[in-house]
Amino acid sequence: MRRAWPRLKAGGLRLMLCGLAVVALLLLAAGLGVAQLWNRAAADDAPRIEVEIPRGASLGMAAGRLRAAGVIDHAGAFRLLARTLGGDREIRFGTYAFPAGDGWGHILDRMQRGEVLTVSVTIPEGMPSILVAERLNATPGLSGPPVVAPAEGSVLPDTYIARVGEERVELLERMQQAMTDELERLWAKRSPATMVKTKAEAVILASIVEKESGLASERRRIAGLYSNRLKAGMPLQADPTVIYPVTKGRPLGRRILQSELNADNGYNTYRMAGLPKGPITNPGRESIEAVLNPEAGEALYMVADGSGGHVFARTYAEHQANVAKWRAFRRDKGI
Repeated sequence: MRRAWPRLKAGGLRLMLCGLAVVALLLLAAGLGVAQLWNRAAADDAPRIEVEIPRGASLGMAAGRLRAAGVIDHAGAFRLLARTLGGDREIRFGTYAFPAGDGWGHILDRMQRGEVLTVSVTIPEGMPSILVAERLNATPGLSGPPVVAPAEGSVLPDTYIARVGEERVELLERMQQAMTDELERLWAKRSPATMVKTKAEAVILASIVEKESGLASERRRIAGLYSNRLKAGMPLQADPTVIYPVTKGRPLGRRILQSELNADNGYNTYRMAGLPKGPITNPGRESIEAVLNPEAGEALYMVADGSGGHVFARTYAEHQANVAKWRAFRRDKGI
């Protein structure tokens, strides 16, 4: 027996169709609203709102911080949509600058990609550790207590990018790890001609080459000269090793005193043969590579040439002639 379905009168059918249309329109409006909320783009000149998302923060904690800062207007709705539409990528900690009015999807994407505010810290080749510490302590945006000067020669000169709020000690540890890694890489490619026997000796000699090299093109030649002196058992006679115990790497600002040339302190390479007891600055990659792959030659002496470079000599007599020219140059310039 077939079941009889109730028949709707024309007016009732029209009423039901109108109701369905209203529901469809409401659902469409809601969908469009969510899409607009999720995908809208902030104005180019929109002000930025800084929010710090702490290490280990959950999505809910991050949503609460965004709501408190005025970046979003409902933490629960943001969390629900993020879990529904935002995929499974985790958010990253750091300090963000969100454009006011940005879509929630863009906000979440920034946190998932870690688009945090950063600061740049440059450590130039030949910067001593005492000045490295001063630079880190004076850099705005870093956090934590001031750092003390690290071991000389332990920092790799480079430009480092740090998160705003990163602790100074963490950045310093990254700089030191970079030196360890780079030294390991360069040591593996060293030449049999190098006179250094350990990586520590490589850093010591490289620090002298760094301070003595006015021109990058001379690094390997100067490294070759000092290698020749080490091989011959001659004192290195490098002025920067005399200055280091006096200033710890800061500029001396005057002529070296005779008493300083006579000082016996483990660094003065006029009073001793071989390498000093430690580095005198933080050498860069090129200087380390130079002492591990020194230029072949017979030079044992060098003197400034007045243009930032040096004149090299094989014999002491040649060197004395070059020194006389240098002194005449200085007299002519009134130095």
